[in-house]
Amino acid sequence: MQQAPLSILILGGGAAGWLTAAVIAAEHGRAQGGQCEIALVESPDIPTIGVGEGTWPSMRETLRRIGLSEHRLFNECEASFKQGSLFSAWRTADPKDSYYHPFSLPHGYFEQDLAYFASENYAYAVTPQAAISDMYLAPKQLATPEYAGVLNYGYHFDAVKFGILLRDHCTRTLGVHHISSRIASIEGNGGRVTALVSESEERLTADLFVDCSGSAAMIIGDFLKVPWIDRSDVLFNDRALAVQIPHPSPDAPIASVTRSTARSNGWIWDIGLPSRRGMGYVYSSQFISASEVEADFRQFLTSSGAVDTNVQLNFRELQFAPGYRSAMWQGNCVAVGMAAGFIEPLEASALALIEQGAGLIRDFLPANSGQMTIAEKRFNKQMLAHWESIIDFLKLHYVLSQRTDSEYWLAHRREESSTDSLLENLTIWRHRAPAKQDFPQALPLFPPASYRFVLHGMGYACDLARAPRKDRDKVRSKILLDEVQKQLASYRLGLPENRVLLRQLTSRNRTGVQTS
Repeated sequence: MQQAPLSILILGGGAAGWLTAAVIAAEHGRAQGGQCEIALVESPDIPTIGVGEGTWPSMRETLRRIGLSEHRLFNECEASFKQGSLFSAWRTADPKDSYYHPFSLPHGYFEQDLAYFASENYAYAVTPQAAISDMYLAPKQLATPEYAGVLNYGYHFDAVKFGILLRDHCTRTLGVHHISSRIASIEGNGGRVTALVSESEERLTADLFVDCSGSAAMIIGDFLKVPWIDRSDVLFNDRALAVQIPHPSPDAPIASVTRSTARSNGWIWDIGLPSRRGMGYVYSSQFISASEVEADFRQFLTSSGAVDTNVQLNFRELQFAPGYRSAMWQGNCVAVGMAAGFIEPLEASALALIEQGAGLIRDFLPANSGQMTIAEKRFNKQMLAHWESIIDFLKLHYVLSQRTDSEYWLAHRREESSTDSLLENLTIWRHRAPAKQDFPQALPLFPPASYRFVLHGMGYACDLARAPRKDRDKVRSKILLDEVQKQLASYRLGLPENRVLLRQLTSRNRTGVQTS
């Protein structure tokens, strides 16, 4: 049965609004042969936060599905490759105590768990990606097709420029109607929205409204009064101090991982883009003041050689409440992005949750307004499971720490600050590896392998004597581990430096033709 016409109005632009518009329009928009009229209204004078610069590898498939060329991303968004995350000083306060959470699965992952015969440095043993990242190499070659790579990857990019690129793609290619107007009020009754009213008193109506208004949450929060679930009892961080700094030279190597360095009262992110580094200090206001954070941040930047002592730094303070809505879809309104919730920017979860929300709207979009309740029920069930699972995964980084140098870390390590589901899994994982049956979703954002990398990196002991029979095959394990080293030798010779490949990619025009 053909889907009936459905009008969709998205409130708010930026990465959340325009990515949601693109994902829905690419599948259901009239310009693509679908039945939906899709519009986005945004205020012309509300700045985009633009801090979230890291993505999960899922962004490659998202770009492919919406028809947005990788060449445009690299040319217009200051994009670079992300092959995972490097965590330093999370287990102990020693900056040299570090581990990788790479994006590539362990070699032979679906055949055998190599943890039982891998060396202590797990990530280096089971995938070449950790060593490749150490060498500042890219995950692909120039001739490799778009979205493909010999190693799994996501992106780092300028989030503001990404939103602008998406807006152009949505309006020029996907047929999304762009309305530049400030919303003055919202009309509705019975838990449903009937119209958004602009300052010029224009009534904007739709069958489905998508709230991408950020932390203002104008529809889902202010109008529909959907309760907020505060998770500051698990994840304490509620502030960040962000800054942009230049590379020391035009030829300085660009890291293809997000570097995350723990401090006594928080952690610092470091993201390399072609022209600059985006850095930020994430912390909890209950343990340290903003002035103390700035002093510690400055000390880190100078002592690490990131900046000279006399460089002028323009810090930007960000505040957020860790938590999410008790329902992201209510009646004929669904919230995506910060309107739905926000937690600290660890492991690139913010943009990944936008992708998840937009993708589920696309997949659950009702054939007519009468099926809205079914879509609402299914969407909320899956998104709430995603939020709870992600909170567990982020908490894993803290609860396994051995740091005792501050009350911040001692509080994070206490069992009462963890969720029951995480504590149950940690009990099970003392005797076997994380497995898909440990997670409620069929396709969790962070697969069991991600938990494996963090558990090993944080030194969480597992009783290897209880390994399944197939994983105790020493001969087969040695073959697989040797294959990793052979892959590394090949990739070391064949992969270009990250900066070199980025320069090659940005010397091409939008059609991929080399320019002089």
